[in-house]
Amino acid sequence: MAKKVVATLKTGVGKQFTKCIKMVKSEKTGAYVFKEAIVPNDQIQEFMK
Repeated sequence: MAKKVVATLKTGVGKQFTKCIKMVKSEKTGAYVFKEAIVPNDQIQEFMK
């Protein structure tokens, strides 16, 4: 089933989105946490700020 999802993201509408992973420092513990999101290509810079 996962192969179908990956295949549909690579064709058609899926090419307009990118999976972004950002490392953010937690204010509570001071440890780093990873935030993941699937973002439209024109909003990648806003996500990374």
